[in-house]
Amino acid sequence: MSPTNSADAATSALPEGFAEIADDFHALGGKDRLQLLLEFSQGLPELPERYSEHPELLEPVPECQSPIFLATEVEGQGREATAHLFFSAPPEAPTTRGFAAILAEALDGRTVGEVLDTPDTVTGELGLAEVVSPLRLNGMSGMLARIKRQLSEKAGV
Repeated sequence: MSPTNSADAATSALPEGFAEIADDFHALGGKDRLQLLLEFSQGLPELPERYSEHPELLEPVPECQSPIFLATEVEGQGREATAHLFFSAPPEAPTTRGFAAILAEALDGRTVGEVLDTPDTVTGELGLAEVVSPLRLNGMSGMLARIKRQLSEKAGV
């Protein structure tokens, strides 16, 4: 199987937003993938006031090399509830901010079921392993695991 076909197969199992992002990364070479990740970092939405004024409401992600905190909110109950994601990451941690921005773009506003069904391997399917250390990719996996746990608890699934 050619690399293109395996990338297509990997992205077809992803939620729509993730598939589009993965396709964007796979269309680029290594240095350009890193640049795209840095561009994502600049687009991380600001925290709403309810979290920026109450950082104790955010959960830390110790798997990340840089300090990052997240919170989720759910509109409704069950797998059809709508998921909302919020992140706090310092500007001097662009890789971590980029991962958070990717998760926010791909998963915010989706159903809880779509988020829970996101494969845990999604971080490897973005094609960043050649430009980002495995330790940093583990940080993104840690974010996803916490998001799923929080949403599952809050949506009652």
